[in-house]
Amino acid sequence: MYCHKIGLGLNKRMGLEQPQIVPLLKDIGFEAFFSNWEAGDLQRELRRAADDCGIRYQSIHAPFTGMHHLWQDDEKAAAVMDTLYACLDDCAEAGVDIMVAHAYIGFDPDEPHLAGLRYFEKLADRARELGVRIAFENTEGEAFLAAVMEDLKDEAHVGFCWDTGHELCYNHGKDMLALYGDRLLCTHLNDNLGIRDYDGKITAQDDLHLLPFDGIADWQGIAARLDRCGFDDVMMFELLKTSGKDRREYGFYEGMSPELYLTAAYQRACRAAWLRKR
Repeated sequence: MYCHKIGLGLNKRMGLEQPQIVPLLKDIGFEAFFSNWEAGDLQRELRRAADDCGIRYQSIHAPFTGMHHLWQDDEKAAAVMDTLYACLDDCAEAGVDIMVAHAYIGFDPDEPHLAGLRYFEKLADRARELGVRIAFENTEGEAFLAAVMEDLKDEAHVGFCWDTGHELCYNHGKDMLALYGDRLLCTHLNDNLGIRDYDGKITAQDDLHLLPFDGIADWQGIAARLDRCGFDDVMMFELLKTSGKDRREYGFYEGMSPELYLTAAYQRACRAAWLRKR
């Protein structure tokens, strides 16, 4: 894409094996991708696929199930850390620069505390040793993200991943780039329909990851905010073709072939990128 590189996250809902998607992304026009971490050989297979077709393997999204155990400092916290360490190790082995992580999961949180922050400090130490950067994403539990970002503010290899859809639902439309735009490492750009519940109760079903311009996101504003941050890395999109949730908004996509859906995603991504300054 002229002046702005665009990328797309891989996932199991696209109708193809993930290593098969990589050359297809390159053929369509994408210049980068990210993957979700899995135990085993997936990351190595994706590295080979990226090298074979000349596309950037930009980041790996760490598992987020169980992140609340770090803050509870309970018997499951060690297993969560082992998984995060394994993800960092695979980032380094695969030559992937960024690990994306959540600071919390859940909709009825406690308060952040020092014991929880110690785990994130250890994670940052391991990342520094491996030469990997960590980008913490805006999700539910904003206070936990704020605590981690403040505690690790002097760590140059720790920054922010901006999810535009999460901002609309999990963050009630708050401008998260105004808080962390100076530490922006990567993006998860997507659309959604905001908070569905009339009284404002947030659930995971609000997190739709629709194609750009199929929801309520202000893409002109998104472009302007990225420009104000001076962000010049890949505009990475995180989109879903089908839903694992009880929502019908994906009906427009479910009948598309993988090739048609990915082409539509590229067209929408180009449209969003064109709104930015050149």
